[in-house]
Amino acid sequence: MKCVWITITLSIGLFVGMIGCLEVGYRWGQRRARKADPQEGVAAIDAAVFALLGLLLGFSFAAAASRLEARRELIVQEANAIGTAYLRLDLLPDAARPDLRQLFREYLDTRLGVYQKLPDIGAASAELASAAKIQQRIWSQAVAASRSDPTTAKLLLPAVNEMIEARRDHFGNFVR
Repeated sequence: MKCVWITITLSIGLFVGMIGCLEVGYRWGQRRARKADPQEGVAAIDAAVFALLGLLLGFSFAAAASRLEARRELIVQEANAIGTAYLRLDLLPDAARPDLRQLFREYLDTRLGVYQKLPDIGAASAELASAAKIQQRIWSQAVAASRSDPTTAKLLLPAVNEMIEARRDHFGNFVR
C-alpha cells in the first residue's frame, strides 16, 4: 500500500513539475517572441514534451498491468490450494470430515469477504485475521484427524500447509 502512495505522489509531482516548466517556458517564450520569430524551435519542444509524457504513461500502464497479472496468478494459486486441500479431506475417517468441511466453508467465506471489503483496509484486515484463526483450527483438526494414518497425514497436511502458505504469499505485505 505504501508503494501505491509513493507512486501516486511521484506522478502528481511530475505532473505539477511539467505544468510548471511549461508555464515558465511559455512566459520565457512570450518575452522572446517580442524580440524574435515566435515559431522558432516550438515544434521540437512540443514533440519532446509529448514524447516524454507518452513514455511515462506507457511505463505506468506496463507496470500496472504486470502487478495485476501477478495478483491474478496468486489468486488462482490460492484457489487451487484450497480446492486440493478440500478434496483431500476425503482421505480422513468419516467422523472427522463434517467438521473440517464446515471449517473450510467458513474459511472460504472469510476469504471471499476479504475481497468484498478490500477497499476498506480495516475491514479487510479484520477478515484476514478471522481467516487466520480459522486456518489454525483447520490445521489443528487436520493434524488430530490424520494421526491415526501416516499415509493420510502425508497427503492431507502438505495440501493444508500449501493453502496456508498461499494466503501468506498473497497478503504477505498487506497487513503490517
